[in-house]
Amino acid sequence: MRLRTVTVSATVLAIAGLSTVAGTVPARADGKPGAAVAELMAKDLPDIKGKEVVVETVEYPPGGASSAHRHDADVFVYVVAGDYRTQISGSAPVTLHAGQVFYEGPNDVHERSENASNTAPVKLLVVMVKDKGRPQTRAAGPSQ
Repeated sequence: MRLRTVTVSATVLAIAGLSTVAGTVPARADGKPGAAVAELMAKDLPDIKGKEVVVETVEYPPGGASSAHRHDADVFVYVVAGDYRTQISGSAPVTLHAGQVFYEGPNDVHERSENASNTAPVKLLVVMVKDKGRPQTRAAGPSQ
C-alpha cells in the first residue's frame, strides 16, 4: 500500500481543540513514552449496519512513539500540530507536517508511529470507521 499525503485546510483545528486526554498508552519497552488518546465521539452509522465511526485525538510527547499495531478499520488521520513520522508495512517511512493527512486501510500494519521531534509534541485528529464492538487498536508485528 502506498501512503498518500494531502495538504488540507485548517478547518478541523477547531474540532481538535475540544479534546481532553482520556487515556494514555504506556511507555514502550525501549523507554520511549507512549501516546495520550482522547475519544471525542463514537457513533453508530445507521446506513451501514454493524459499523461505527470513532473520532479521537492522539498526542505524542517529544520523542514519543507507539509499537507496531493495526486498527482493522478505515482510518483517516489529520496532523493538527507538529511533525509525525509514520510507516505502513510495505511502504517507506514518511514524515508528515501540520495540515497533512493520511489513510490506513483495514489490513494495514502501522509499523512506525512516532513524533518526529525530540523537542515539541505532535497532535493528530483521527477518524476511524470500524466494526462495532471490535477494538480500536491491537498489537501487531510487521507481518501481521
